Amino acid sequence: MSPKELEAMFGIDDLKKTRFAQELMAESKAEGKLEVIPSLLRKGFSVEEIAETLELEIEQVRQAIANLN
Repeated sequence: MSPKELEAMFGIDDLKKTRFAQELMAESKAEGKLEVIPSLLRKGFSVEEIAETLELEIEQVRQAIANLN
C-alpha cells in the first residue's frame, strides 16, 4: 500500500504511533547526526565529545568514523 492509502485508512496520527514509524524516525534522526561527525572531527572534537554532543553511543560514533574510510 502507498503511504497515502495507509494514511487514509488509519490517519497520520495513528501511523506515527506505530512501532515501525517510531523506529524509522529514530533511525532517520541518528543518520542525520552521523552526517556531521566528519565536520566535528575536523574541528578537533574527540569521539567522546562527539557522542555527548550528538547524544549518541560512543560505539555508534566509532563505527561511523570507521565507515568514513
